Amino acid sequence: MKTFVPFYKYIVGIRPGFLIIISFLAIIHSSSLASPGVRFTTLYGDSIVIQKQFSNKKHNIRLYPNANQEVLFFSARGEAGRVYQLFLFDIDGKLVKQANIKNNQTTVLNKIEKGNYLFEIFSDDERIENGQVIVR
Repeated sequence: MKTFVPFYKYIVGIRPGFLIIISFLAIIHSSSLASPGVRFTTLYGDSIVIQKQFSNKKHNIRLYPNANQEVLFFSARGEAGRVYQLFLFDIDGKLVKQANIKNNQTTVLNKIEKGNYLFEIFSDDERIENGQVIVR
């Protein structure tokens, strides 16, 4: 004799990976709707949001918050001997933070006030990336 199992118990009790897969597919689908050439890296909640608008394929630049959303990490991997400069501007165009790192290094930007910022990353007077940082 077969017993009736409600659908929600079936998914939660027997197939917990099912919800993870569905969530992952929904995220991939929603990110594919962005316009071509614009990459978004977005984190939700009381957080730091990073939106990249221009990215150079030769350089692997990472700008990301820590797990507690308190500080911003800046790391770069590219050509040996390269120096990368990060400039963080407020909306009025005033330079708020500046960081210089060498290839394969990471630095921490802390004490960033809540607000909207624009960032630019250069190497040898060549713009590597730019975008927006929102601290909530």
